[in-house]
Formats: sequence, C-alpha cells, structure tokens
Amino acid sequence: MLSAPQTALIKATVPLLESGGEALTSHFYSTMLRDYPEVRPLFNQTHQASGAQARALANAVLMYAKFIDRLDALGPLVGQIVNKHVALQILPEHYPIVGSCLLQAIREVLGSEVATDEVIDAWAGAYQQLANLLMGIEETMYSEREQAEGGWRGGRQFRLAKKVVESEEITSFYFVPADGGALMDFEPGQYIGLRVEIDGDDLRRNYSLSAAPNQREYRISVKREKGGRVSGYLHEQLQVGDSVELFPPAGAFTLRRSDKPLALITAGVGITPALAMLEHALDSGRDIHFIHCARHGGVHGFQDWLAAKAEAHPQLKRFYCYSEPRGEDGHVESGFLTEERLAQWLPQTRDMDAYFLGPQPFMAHVNRSLRGLGVPAEQCFYEFFGPAGKLEG
Repeated sequence: MLSAPQTALIKATVPLLESGGEALTSHFYSTMLRDYPEVRPLFNQTHQASGAQARALANAVLMYAKFIDRLDALGPLVGQIVNKHVALQILPEHYPIVGSCLLQAIREVLGSEVATDEVIDAWAGAYQQLANLLMGIEETMYSEREQAEGGWRGGRQFRLAKKVVESEEITSFYFVPADGGALMDFEPGQYIGLRVEIDGDDLRRNYSLSAAPNQREYRISVKREKGGRVSGYLHEQLQVGDSVELFPPAGAFTLRRSDKPLALITAGVGITPALAMLEHALDSGRDIHFIHCARHGGVHGFQDWLAAKAEAHPQLKRFYCYSEPRGEDGHVESGFLTEERLAQWLPQTRDMDAYFLGPQPFMAHVNRSLRGLGVPAEQCFYEFFGPAGKLEG
C-alpha cells in the first residue's frame, strides 16, 4: 500500500512522463533487452524498431501515474494488458526484471536531481502494487484456462491440418491438438499465442482466431508481412503435418450479447476477428452490415465465403471499398472510406453496435466518423493489432 507522500510523488512525475515518457520507455527496453536476453522472445522486435512498443508502454505508465490513487479509472487498460500477457505467457518471474529495469531507466533518464531516492522508492512501491494486481488477475486467467474443458496451461503442441491461400497476402492455417485431446472454446474476437523457433530464436506472436469456435480446430489467417520473420516462416516453411506450440485463447475484444443491429468495419488483415464474430452472429437474426476496405481485389480475402453467407442469410449486407482497384475487380466502390460513405452503409438506426479493426489511421478515422454520425461511444468497440495506441476524436 502506497503512503500518501509516495502517492503525491508519483503524481508529481506526471508532467515529466507527458513530455518525456517515450524517451524513458525506449531507454527501459534498450536496457532490459540488452541485460536480460531471456525476455527477448516476449517482445516483437518489429514493434521495438518502430517505437510502437515504447509509445504504448509510455502511455500505460502515464495513465497509471495519473490514476495511482484510483486505479478503477484505468478502465479497460488493465484488461488489455492482462490479455496480452496471458497470450504471450508472461509469468511472475518476469516481473522483477521489468521492475528493476524500469527503476534504472527512471533514474538514468530523469537524473539524480529529479529521481531522488524518495522518488525511486515511491516508484518501486507503485510498480510492486501494479505487478501484484496484474499477477493476481493473470493467475486467475491461467487457472481458468487450465480447468476449462479442453483447456491447458502454458504451451501445447498443435499440428497443422490444413493450409489455405485466401488472397495474395493472407493464408489461413488450421491447427488441431497434436495429442488428439479436446479443444477449449473461445469468444469470437479473441486471439491465440503462437510460439516457434526460427534459426535458434524463440519467437512469439498473437494471431486472431478467424473462424467461430467448433471444438475441433483453431484457424488463424495471417498476412505475409514484408520482412516478418514469423509470418514469413508460416507462409513459406510451415507445412501440413508440422507442429507449433500454441497458448490458450485470450483477448477482451469480443462480441457482446445484443439484439441491436451490428456493423463490422475492417481494413486489410483486420478482417480476421470480424469473420469469427460474423459467423457467430449470423444465427442470431441480427441485421448485420459487413464493411471491408482493401487496396484491391487481389488482397481481399474471403470474398467467396462472404458471398455464400450473404446468400444464405438475407440479413447480412456487404459493402466493399478499394483504394487502388484493378481492372479485373469489376464494379466496386473506389477510394477511401469516407464519413459520407459510412453513413450510407451503416444500419439505418444509430442505436447499433459497431466493431472496427485495421491500421491505426483507419481506426482513428472510423472512430471519428462513428461519433460524428451519432453512434454512442459505449457501443463502439475496437482493438489494436500489436501495442495499444491512441485514437483521436
């Protein structure tokens, strides 16, 4: 429990975090990954290089400092962090490493005149408070997954049963338990953690589950990223019959129970969790508007599957927008998804549920547009692929 003076010291550092938090967290990651190479598999090096991971941590640290005396105000942030941790198998032994490097970064970046012994002691207590909170929730989730029917704790070997090319960039991978045992259910919108070894390096990634639960197999649909080590390995090297290690499903971006009209708004590979949501929602009878944006038809996956679903379920309406349409794409809306176009494609009522996912600028635009069109903020849901960011507007 932090004392009142310690709480005051933490809150006093908020202006420093607002102006220099990213420099601090960049230094933190540099120190930790240099001095503790055993934790490198837990971090996507592409996100490290782009600065996305440092920005996400800086925002999380800032929010924690701002609300240190009323953690309930953090809202969904804690749940997002916990689910990412569970999907990658962050364990109690990792927390002291993070804490030590964070305190070192605070002292080295802020300097001894600002980061006095009293400030360091306050942040040590604050970090331990947060670590205890996260570890407690994570252990509950690990235990629930272990005890669930078909569940497990830690890694479990899965065999690739089928590999299907969905577009010029996206391929689907169907995994079944290598032990032949039962398979736990999941909530549409969740993701799994995947662990592979490539050239002696232990690498972990999260991938959305792109088909509704069926208790037989898990499907992920992966975009081949330029320079992506894991996506490249999956696309080019992993073959039917090969094994990978999977961690149990996690994620808070899930389809809520509702009878309101549903809009699923995606761009690029952001389509993947929406497919599982759509498949699950079709039997509910809800009015569903599926809006997808892509560069052109060659990279737009699952078109035939969506067409078949629309034919079988009249309440499903599809709207596509290509920013760089090709001649063979036929009649399709060209350009980007504008607020005006979105207004035409959404359900007539604004008392609806909207789920959107794609590149961050796309999500920021959709978020602003939905607000401008009168969709209630509490009925708009989104998630970031990779480190969490900010959506303005």
